[in-house]
Amino acid sequence: MRTKIKCLLLDDELPGLAYLKMLCEQIPELEIVKAFNDPLKLVAEAPALDFDLCLLDIEMPGMNGMAVAHALRGKRVIFVTAYKEYAAEAFDLEAIDYIRKPVQKERLERAIKRALDKLSKPEEEKAFVQLNTNKGKALIFFDQLLRVTTSEGDKRDKLAWLEGGQQLILKNIGFDQLLSLLPARDFCRVNKGEILAIRAVHAYVHDEITTVLLDEHGKTIKTLLGDGYKDGLTGKVNGTGG
Repeated sequence: MRTKIKCLLLDDELPGLAYLKMLCEQIPELEIVKAFNDPLKLVAEAPALDFDLCLLDIEMPGMNGMAVAHALRGKRVIFVTAYKEYAAEAFDLEAIDYIRKPVQKERLERAIKRALDKLSKPEEEKAFVQLNTNKGKALIFFDQLLRVTTSEGDKRDKLAWLEGGQQLILKNIGFDQLLSLLPARDFCRVNKGEILAIRAVHAYVHDEITTVLLDEHGKTIKTLLGDGYKDGLTGKVNGTGG
């Protein structure tokens, strides 16, 4: 049973950061690894830090809290903010909690208890991701997704190819963000503009992949295997890549 949580703190306003740090120091289950008042510095240093949770503000210059949470790639977060309008987006990010300022110790303690409960349970492997699409919010099940390419209509959007010939437009999302949401062992970026499910790969040579997909004329779809992506594909096909 986990009894201690290692955490980072982030607030661009020093009085707010000092107050949050003081409250956290009064909660025995918390160990403060480092406190930041600059979101860019936190994102730069985070990969080298050992932590379980980040308590962070949302409205900050340079990079807002939502972008920081995305950049932390799967680390648990609790938002601590004066604003109420970001709550829905926060829970889309699977934030543990959303605390309004001014922070009360009892409210923070409840959030930390939730974090302990979450971190103490084995992580259940998700079967889907919820994304904004041309048909509204949609659940994209990993075992249905075969390919993602850049949308011809808007380069910021992506075209998801699903089982049964279905297609969805994923709205305003990048390939790096998508990869962070997909199971690493099952999906691979194969060139600058494409992600493939490993099960969609029929065969490949040094610069070309033959997929199991068919175009509108019933012909097998072949695609480019970029130089910088060969090792990643080979590792996943051989079961050595994560």
